[in-house]
Amino acid sequence: MFTIRKATTDDCALIHRMAGQVFPETYKRIISGEQIAFMMEWMYSIESLRRQMQAEGHVYLLAYQGEEPAGYVSVQPEGGDLFHLQKIYVLPRFQGTRCGSFLFREAIKYIKSVHPAPCRMELNVNRHNKALHFYEHMGMKKVREGDFPIGNGFYMNDYIMGIEC
Repeated sequence: MFTIRKATTDDCALIHRMAGQVFPETYKRIISGEQIAFMMEWMYSIESLRRQMQAEGHVYLLAYQGEEPAGYVSVQPEGGDLFHLQKIYVLPRFQGTRCGSFLFREAIKYIKSVHPAPCRMELNVNRHNKALHFYEHMGMKKVREGDFPIGNGFYMNDYIMGIEC
């Protein structure tokens, strides 16, 4: 049903467009419009996406249904045996089609391909995000929580969840 491919910096504009469709919709009832705008620029400007890929080690994987982009996931090594699932979003039209589960499994598959030894994947999820149940369903457990300053007086109020890979 879905295929996957590793994104390149040539895909930054595509990821930016997809984020514009899904990120504000995901967070509109959780954080302020001002914080959404700040985070969109901070995480999803084309310059930020390029820096993430070229300098920060983020690997983006793009899910497609046929020729149509359906969602994306981003993982980043954090040193040693730890990886961070930075982003996982499914476009509204593909929500409920198991694309999120597909992307999650592809992220783990990618991590195992670059780090065959046992390791851990963690992610941050807003404490009020309904995706929390998705991550628990995928086998992740809450390991800690925190309020993380991100700039301009904004915070990410998150659970950190983990799973062994």
